[in-house]
Amino acid sequence: MAHIVVLGGGIGGISCVYELKQAIRPDDRITLVSDKPFFQFTPSNPWVAVKWRTKASTTIELAPLMARHGIGFSAAGAAKVHPEENRVALGDGSSLAYDYLVIATGPELAFDEIEGFGPAHHTKSVCDVDHAVEANDPWEAFCKKPGPIVVGAAQGASCFGPAYETAFIIDADLRKRQIRDKVPMTFVTAEPYIGHLGLGGVGDTKGLLESKLRQFHIKPITNAKVDRFEDGTAHVTQLDDDGNVKKTHALPFAFATMIPAFRGVAAVRGVEGLVNPRGFVIVDSHQRNPTYQNVFGVGVCIAIPPIEETPVPLGVPKTGYMIESMVTATALNIGQLLRNQQPTHEGTWNAICLADFGDNGIAFVALPQNPPRNVSWARSGRWVHVAKMAFERYFMRKVRTGVTEHYFEKAVMQLLSIGKIKEPAA
Repeated sequence: MAHIVVLGGGIGGISCVYELKQAIRPDDRITLVSDKPFFQFTPSNPWVAVKWRTKASTTIELAPLMARHGIGFSAAGAAKVHPEENRVALGDGSSLAYDYLVIATGPELAFDEIEGFGPAHHTKSVCDVDHAVEANDPWEAFCKKPGPIVVGAAQGASCFGPAYETAFIIDADLRKRQIRDKVPMTFVTAEPYIGHLGLGGVGDTKGLLESKLRQFHIKPITNAKVDRFEDGTAHVTQLDDDGNVKKTHALPFAFATMIPAFRGVAAVRGVEGLVNPRGFVIVDSHQRNPTYQNVFGVGVCIAIPPIEETPVPLGVPKTGYMIESMVTATALNIGQLLRNQQPTHEGTWNAICLADFGDNGIAFVALPQNPPRNVSWARSGRWVHVAKMAFERYFMRKVRTGVTEHYFEKAVMQLLSIGKIKEPAA
């Protein structure tokens, strides 16, 4: 009998325990370890921040859910991974021994790398549901006394879709309240151009997103390095395409929220052979760590090099479609190893994103993620807003029921089938 431990109770971790249940042998067992007692559907957090959703509607308690599916569970979190001992030290002082380990923790939010950044200081956050809930009262106070807003993604960020979503959802909420005319908005991003997304652009994301920013009177600042936040002021240095200082900005704000850089969680940072200098898990094409071959990594916590060098450093996004693909490869490979076979399954690293803008949105598909691509497509419309809401419902149902369907993949196949995008020629 083998014991498989999965670290992380988010989209990657939950998907992984369910797919492992299908791939392992009857006598093998699985334990899920999370630093939270609940699953949160992180893509809904921009809605939570402006009170279009509640924490209760976007989270699910994990202990009863895992018990129902025959999966062990601990909410103590991982304090330290000791791969040379096949052991995880937990936050409550206990330890778990494992035969196979899957790291699906997601990232640590590196707010501390910029002075005054983060919900403990001068800015709000949509990267965690509790952060989004903490923004509720300040948002209501802001709407009673509106002023300038700064929103976007800081240097080193790798998750640009939520930055655009937050900007446009804020815009939509202000328009609903009939106070948009009182709120100057600035979109500050480390991207070299609007719509780069850490992917070198996908289809016409540059043109579509530039058009949306113009349409909704949001001023962009690209190639932006945030120097510090003070109470009511964001200090930003804008670089030119050669990396030289182009302009400095002191941007006043009455409300600010930006996506920070990510790094690996403390439990794995500094473990030689397991992670890179930023603490992201090193994996091969089978999602397997080359040094510790009974350790796998999936999702935002894994190391993927930037697509290209940019004046301000960017990370690479890991979208839900890609995460589901990594999870399937990992589960099937562990199943093979348990049966004394060599792993053969590889994830399809494609990027799919539904970016909701409150009453419309943009969808993009990059197959594969890195250019040149077989499919590079982007479209906008109200249907994206509707699709994002439907996906939220579908994925929450997946978490509750334990099904292993790939909802991101199904969505893309439906788009293909109705001709919104075309498959690459054979």
